[in-house]
Amino acid sequence: MRKELYNKLKSRLHALCVNAAGEYEIAPAEMDDDLSNRAIKHIDLWNRNVEFIDQETAWNRPAVFIEFEPIHWITIVPGIEYRAEARVRLHIVTDWVTAVEDGTDGAGKFFELPDKIHDALAGLEGNSFTDFALAESLTNHNHEDIVESIEVYSFVALRRTE
Repeated sequence: MRKELYNKLKSRLHALCVNAAGEYEIAPAEMDDDLSNRAIKHIDLWNRNVEFIDQETAWNRPAVFIEFEPIHWITIVPGIEYRAEARVRLHIVTDWVTAVEDGTDGAGKFFELPDKIHDALAGLEGNSFTDFALAESLTNHNHEDIVESIEVYSFVALRRTE
């Protein structure tokens, strides 16, 4: 289940681009891997990346790190089928911007990205998960040069022995 969800999240996030007019759009599937117009420059699993930002190899921003919260499975058929109400956190990390080119407050631009990510993830489902929905939004203000928005999504996880 986690592998399928991670791959689908990564695929949808990778497709979110910024066009020449500075607007967000979903890229066609046949688009090349050039990062120049990708809205998200780095996607990976969460490993407390923001806490150790000065000690790690630099990663491009904006970045999204995917964190799976603990999953508490309920047995439907012992040894064969399980179900869980689960959650995943998307840590959206971008540079701190105080103003943008047109002189407006930079926070407005930052808060636009989580909304566009949500648009890209709307309707996400797979063989091992369903009902993917936004559950919570947090903003981490504890960093000097970056802003971290945490978008929490809930979903129904399914696990079957084949």
